[in-house]
Amino acid sequence: MRIGTLSERTGTNVPTIRYYESIGLLPRAARQEGGQRVYGEGDVERLTFIRRCRDFGFSVAQVRSLEALGRDRSRSCLELRELAATHVSDVRARIRELEGLASSLESFVETCDATCSGGAGPDCTILEDLGKQPRQCRCETAPTSQ
Repeated sequence: MRIGTLSERTGTNVPTIRYYESIGLLPRAARQEGGQRVYGEGDVERLTFIRRCRDFGFSVAQVRSLEALGRDRSRSCLELRELAATHVSDVRARIRELEGLASSLESFVETCDATCSGGAGPDCTILEDLGKQPRQCRCETAPTSQ
């Protein structure tokens, strides 16, 4: 099949397929006489795997590790489990960061609604808030009460 068909079957756009080939995540495709790439079912399976890994937020390096672990019968499933468990921790940390970001943005909007909504754009408190240095969290240095 041609690259367009591979793209449609896997939901991966053509530039991304070419990129994965260029970094060695996907093997370079065979070429027809006219230089067009030709792919097979194995490429569909591998690209689907890569796509799913990326959809779950695994980095390219992690995808390489997952693929290597999946091909090596001498390696334990526990290695795969550890990689996934570490990724879960990373995702949870990002969620906490995003929740903090959402809270800050909500505060910006509330302040705008209360003080300047509808006024001149340059006078908007959101611009003022975005221009301030972020507050440092003191939760790590605060004494614990027992």
